[in-house]
Amino acid sequence: MTDARRVDVLVVGAGPAGLTAAARLAAAGAGRVEVLEREAMPGGVPRLCAHGGFGTWTRPLTGPAYARLLSEAARRSGAVLRTRVSVLDWAAGDNVLLTVGPGGPEAVAARAVVLATGARERPRAARLVPGTRPAGVYTTGELQRAVHLFGQHIGTRAVVVGAQDVSYATARTVRAAGAEVVALVTEDPRAGTGRARAQTARLAHRIPLLTGTTVTELLGHGRLSGVRVRHRDGRTAVLPCDTVVFTGDFVPDHELARRGALDLDPGTRGPAVGTALHTSRPGVFAAGDLLHAVEPAATAAREGARAAGAVLGFLAGAPWPGPGIPVTVEAPLRWIAPNRVTAGARSAPHVLRTDAPLPRPVLHVHQDGRLLHRARLAPGTARPHRTLTLGTRWHERVDPGGGPVRVSAG
Repeated sequence: MTDARRVDVLVVGAGPAGLTAAARLAAAGAGRVEVLEREAMPGGVPRLCAHGGFGTWTRPLTGPAYARLLSEAARRSGAVLRTRVSVLDWAAGDNVLLTVGPGGPEAVAARAVVLATGARERPRAARLVPGTRPAGVYTTGELQRAVHLFGQHIGTRAVVVGAQDVSYATARTVRAAGAEVVALVTEDPRAGTGRARAQTARLAHRIPLLTGTTVTELLGHGRLSGVRVRHRDGRTAVLPCDTVVFTGDFVPDHELARRGALDLDPGTRGPAVGTALHTSRPGVFAAGDLLHAVEPAATAAREGARAAGAVLGFLAGAPWPGPGIPVTVEAPLRWIAPNRVTAGARSAPHVLRTDAPLPRPVLHVHQDGRLLHRARLAPGTARPHRTLTLGTRWHERVDPGGGPVRVSAG
């Protein structure tokens, strides 16, 4: 498009991955680096998280402080941050993105694009929970906005659906808003968080944990009055409450990737990426929770830095890598990222998840029936909702003309 405004690098999404990539690129002299963010403020999800756990061991930060740190670093490096700008689609031809913001519609062409659009939680409707449509139904993100951004009253008694790290952080937000947590409800047989965190919630804050339990119906007209649950043995009960928060069950925010006809990985449901975080579309890279919903902010930031390095190589004239060899997983493993191995690309560890606990996990990497690698993990580390890491020493043994690589757990 001849009427498109041109930049060198366009970063879509101002969360930890996008801001880190922008800061590295601008500081390295990549030219005009521009970040587009549909929200009113940059920082991504951390700016909604009032609790700690961000930053480093030597400099611990709350979520908002971490978001400000990343935003300021990107601006100081020379990147341009534009908020309230939504990216709608791709124009025909090269990497031209169609946007709309306070100034109206605009087409922006870039030599390289970094997609860092993150992930989102599936709401009640997508989880197929029947019942009425009363007030008082939230996802974690909606709750955080209501409490931390707008200071809204959320109710007095809340049921939190889920028992992952994010669920326990949600329970903290509920308590900070002055409401009681009636229970944490999960279909899993145990909490998907650390033992200390689960015990603190149960003993110090007296929050019941209902395992093997499913929310089957929302009750109430006008305002939520309770949730109906079914236990593993078939018994049902009603938990009186005026608020329910659905947590976890994240999916990549991949609509823009789909509109750009990028190959998607069936496991992560995000863009398929090689070890250099390049996608199937030349000049387009991806990083952060768009690739794997959902990992800690520090993981997303590290991937933003890796993507920046790959973008710099591309802008300097490095050829666009081929599609690479697919990397897939076998049950109970759920997904792996990156999910392509590209010859000659700088390697970085893979992250993966399991759907079932593995008491003494051993990862096996095969290609065409040939064992490439065997990695024994620490006992008790392979649990649902927990990240596993797979090193890359086996990359050099991958046959570039062979079939897909398969990772299994035994």
